[in-house]
Amino acid sequence: MDAQGRGRADDIDPADQWVLNPRTGEYELRLTPSAPQSAVPGPRRATSRAGAPAGGPPPGAARSRTTAPGRESDADDHDDAPGRVPAPRRRRGVPEEPPSRRGRRPVKKKSRAKKILLWTGGTMAFVLVGTAGAAYLYLQHLNDNITSVSDDGASTGGFSSDKAINILLIGTDKRTGSGNKGYGDADSVGHADTTILLHVSKDRTNATALSIPRDLIVDIPDCPTTQEDGSTKVIKGTQGERFNTSLGQEGRTPSCTVRAVTELTGIQADNFMVADFNAVKTLTSAVGGVEVCLGKDIDDPDSHLKLSKGTHTIEGEEALAFVRTRHSVGFGGDLSRIEIQQQFLSALMRKLKSNDTLSSPTKMIKLAEAGTKALTVDSQLDSIDKLKDLGLELGKLNVKNLTFTTVPVVDNPAEKVKATVVLNESTAPTVFQMIKDDVSFTEVKQKAKASKDAAAAAAAARLKGTKSAASEVRVQVMNGGAPAGSAQETLNWLQIDEGVTKSENAGNAPEVLSRTTLEYDPDQADQARRLAEIMGLPGTALKPGESVQNAQGLPTMTLTLGKDFKGAGVPLTAATKVPDSVQKSTADKVQCAK
Repeated sequence: MDAQGRGRADDIDPADQWVLNPRTGEYELRLTPSAPQSAVPGPRRATSRAGAPAGGPPPGAARSRTTAPGRESDADDHDDAPGRVPAPRRRRGVPEEPPSRRGRRPVKKKSRAKKILLWTGGTMAFVLVGTAGAAYLYLQHLNDNITSVSDDGASTGGFSSDKAINILLIGTDKRTGSGNKGYGDADSVGHADTTILLHVSKDRTNATALSIPRDLIVDIPDCPTTQEDGSTKVIKGTQGERFNTSLGQEGRTPSCTVRAVTELTGIQADNFMVADFNAVKTLTSAVGGVEVCLGKDIDDPDSHLKLSKGTHTIEGEEALAFVRTRHSVGFGGDLSRIEIQQQFLSALMRKLKSNDTLSSPTKMIKLAEAGTKALTVDSQLDSIDKLKDLGLELGKLNVKNLTFTTVPVVDNPAEKVKATVVLNESTAPTVFQMIKDDVSFTEVKQKAKASKDAAAAAAAARLKGTKSAASEVRVQVMNGGAPAGSAQETLNWLQIDEGVTKSENAGNAPEVLSRTTLEYDPDQADQARRLAEIMGLPGTALKPGESVQNAQGLPTMTLTLGKDFKGAGVPLTAATKVPDSVQKSTADKVQCAK
């Protein structure tokens, strides 16, 4: 089928409008009256009295057949053939081409690299010059598609290209849109049903997608929200609530969910995006479906998913049913549904990054339409230019270094019939801290090799050697920037829980420190190593120097709690490895739901 035929089928390739002139060996733009029109009307072309477009062929002239770059017209050897490409107009003063060369096929074919340059260069010229008016109108059309709401000061104020990026993705179960009321709970105002904190590293080599269970018991903080009349209303926070009530309930907006995530993890989002049921359907259809895998047959009457064991390409309603199913996978609860959603998002990421998608203008336009219509963004992402800049940053990521994981939780011990979960206090803080410290959950090349740094090596050496018994450690504790009461809290913990009985509270330090330090006399190195082990101090916190004397006149170390202090018993050593018990997967691998 020729380019015009494909154009009418809405599947035109811009490259097909550039044809090879056999006389010159160069590609030339051939736009005919039957070429496809932009989705958004452009400026109307001037017409002659006879009704033909200005500069176009006269009425009744035969339409020329176009050929794709790299192909030769079937009519090259016939001067009167319909597909004949006319010779270029000879410039004044330039001698006529010898007859022996006219009509000859090019002897040397152009290299693949040059063909690609011609294709892309020609396409860009076509977009920037040939349809400049339509392009402007189309961008304005996309801007008009975008729905934004205030972040109410809950975010950092927007992502930055020179820093790590944290985006909060909120999937709501609000039943708006065609066909969605049939899923039940039709009058729901929507909850934070599926929430993912996406962290992209500063160097863009890796990313972590942290799922937050909807049934996790959390404290929801007070939330100032902008009302329709421009005024601000503070929605009172609540203690011990399901996480999903952070959106929709009591009039809470997405900014309230952002505040709840910050309260839970200590990580403040730069921006947020909200998607409803329609987003799943339209985005999957825009890319032509995503490939997922099932480890068993599924027939779920609640989600309407009916698929056999094996690999399937799903889109639209079937894709929505896939991400909503839970009773037929895993243990039948929300945590099992999170795993199948992570599999789906991995598949979507792979499809978005595939050449099949990136090389298709049709799919890219459909994606632009679906994305701008289906997503609600915060007020810092309210234009196509801002979304484009964010997309460029996310596009630098290799999917093999995108890790999906879930906030570590355990069953709520307060319940006889298990319906909710609470934080796993032994592993969740490590996961949160690794994200805050921009530590990769996958093994990637590090730009800075700390192990070769002399200062780092010296700090590590301070932790090696013999250690005193806890009962022999003499230390005074001072507050140098930690929350009020931290010195006494630490003292109680050391004496009662850890057996460091020769410890005392020395009040506030003379200055505020950003990081906790332990200063000691070199003769007390074995005591310093023991206290560092008990408190989880890194080697950089140990400062050889001079000791002070305690009430008995004995040399005593000084522990100064800095701004980085997180509480008695919480290690300050930066985590470099995800705890083995934490579930995680990477986006480049296909995993079958069971």
